[in-house]
Amino acid sequence: MTAMAREIAEIPAAAARLLGSSEEIGAIIDRIRAFRPRAVVVCGRGSSGNVGVYLRYLIETQMQLLVSSAAPSIVTAYRRIPDMRGALFVLISQSGRSPDLVSTTEVARSAGALTLAIVNDDLSPAAEAADLVLPIGAGPEHAVAATKTVALSMIAGAQVVAGVTQDSGLRDGLQRLPDRLQLALGCDWSAWGNSLVSAPAAFVAARGYGLGSSREIALKVAETLRLPALGYSAAELRHGPRAAITPETPVLVLRQNDESAPGVDLLVHDLREADETVFLAGGPEGSLPWIGDDHPACDPIAMLLPAYKVIEAAARQRGLDPDRPEHLSKVTHTL
Repeated sequence: MTAMAREIAEIPAAAARLLGSSEEIGAIIDRIRAFRPRAVVVCGRGSSGNVGVYLRYLIETQMQLLVSSAAPSIVTAYRRIPDMRGALFVLISQSGRSPDLVSTTEVARSAGALTLAIVNDDLSPAAEAADLVLPIGAGPEHAVAATKTVALSMIAGAQVVAGVTQDSGLRDGLQRLPDRLQLALGCDWSAWGNSLVSAPAAFVAARGYGLGSSREIALKVAETLRLPALGYSAAELRHGPRAAITPETPVLVLRQNDESAPGVDLLVHDLREADETVFLAGGPEGSLPWIGDDHPACDPIAMLLPAYKVIEAAARQRGLDPDRPEHLSKVTHTL
């Protein structure tokens, strides 16, 4: 078994541990509520950036605060300091050791933001730079391609939002998530995975809460299978990118049961009418096995697991090592 496969299998138990520890997150929620942020800035690269996309939708819909994505080069290359008074700055990082993310967190704190680091290593430089630290407790992750740290970072961020907003529905959905993650591991998406083995490129689409997961899955396809892959909003895909889709470029579509579903259904209908190669997860017309609808902010997290599983298997089928993709390392040092 590869490290990537082991770490995917560990996600349900790790999620249960994270959701069972309430002391640290309770203090963080109290601090944020007392701070009363006017806006939120999310900061992360790669998979952590995809977590930030997920949190953007969750924060803007549930907390009704404007969310911006940080551009670390403003601080590290252009040497400018944005005014962050009244902002909540959320850093998401697996290692907490990328110099640009650490510097941006330090500057955000000095510029008036309340800084929160969602990290796996609570002794990392990024954690030391932040006012508040939320350790996800994923344990060691040896595969270069992050999997369990991504899912747990999403869950941790959702916990914060549920606590700040006192959203009992989201809180209950998160408590059901470990069992649903275990069930999701049993969903066989190999039909989509097999389509990737000979594909020249691939697309992943979703909308709303699912957009972060679509981008994350596309990133995993690119880094693990060395296959060009792009994750798009289901709405955005209907613009320019639609011209690049052919029957040889499979499209994975994620659907959660909320207000975004009709737009996703329309995209799938149009792709099927054009005889494109499309795989749908979720909803009554889904073509991939799924465990049924639950909370719409939780289902996109669970959908990561069957996608991760088949990406790992497809990598081995292509003769690639899913644990050690070419030219990548676990900690990326950028400025």
